[in-house]
Amino acid sequence: MPHDITRLHHVGHVVGDMARAMALYQRLGFHVPPPGVPALAPHDGAAPEPFGAANTHADFSGSFIELVTRVKPGSTTDLPPDTRIVPLQAPPEKLPLILSRIEAASAQLGGWYDRFEGLHILMFSSADVDGAARRLTAAGVDHGGVNTVGRPVQTPDGVRTEPVRYLEIDGTPEGRVGVVADLDPEFQHTRRLDHPNGAQDLVEAVLCVPDSRLPLVRERYERYLGRPVSPEGPVTLLTDTGLPDLLPGEEPPALPALVACTVAVTDLPRVRALLAENGLPVRETARGEVFVPAAAALGVAVIFREGS
Repeated sequence: MPHDITRLHHVGHVVGDMARAMALYQRLGFHVPPPGVPALAPHDGAAPEPFGAANTHADFSGSFIELVTRVKPGSTTDLPPDTRIVPLQAPPEKLPLILSRIEAASAQLGGWYDRFEGLHILMFSSADVDGAARRLTAAGVDHGGVNTVGRPVQTPDGVRTEPVRYLEIDGTPEGRVGVVADLDPEFQHTRRLDHPNGAQDLVEAVLCVPDSRLPLVRERYERYLGRPVSPEGPVTLLTDTGLPDLLPGEEPPALPALVACTVAVTDLPRVRALLAENGLPVRETARGEVFVPAAAALGVAVIFREGS
């Protein structure tokens, strides 16, 4: 049978300063559009006020890297001036539930950022998210069931709502882990995919765990994926003592922690030259890829691998 999870959908980089993070990703060679932030009018006739979290993406054909930051209620002073305000539209009877979920997610972001600035979100992609939910349940993996939300997307004809179906797995100490339905190709033409670094896809997330916990974490991820964890990805498990063997000079900010992500590119020498031109330190992995160390990339080692 084909696997219901074959690739990454996205990883989430939790940052404290969105403008600084966007400038970093542009130096890394990614297109990063202006962020969006949800807003709600505090009372009838009032202007919508931002709250919750602001985010933007470096998009690829079937995946993306998300930049996300917590927002002070009613304030955009810590956000770039071109941030898009996205008013929430929902029936009045559903607003309390929506608000509580956004506020809970915002509080969670704050907790993650306090732990360390870096990767805290790992979402796998599935062509059959309902089937993935049934398989996870049968494997004894607790999750919140399949939910549907609308994500506003800027198109040439205005803002449209892209439906997103997803589930979140319970009890994952490394952050938010879940499964999302494959990106809708109808919306892909609206996204900037022509990155200066030639990025094609997000192909790997690297999770670092204590030596003593590796067998249990491996078993856990094999249940998530429905197959053995393999060197082909989409998740690589390393111990804190083994991390420097792959990424020389790297140390985990905490344990467990998502410490790196890997992007496939068309031309690795071109990426190396671009990074050096933009003043970023470049190191080489044990596999012959290049990476920018976490200390220079807001807590995430960004690996570049030449695609096939």
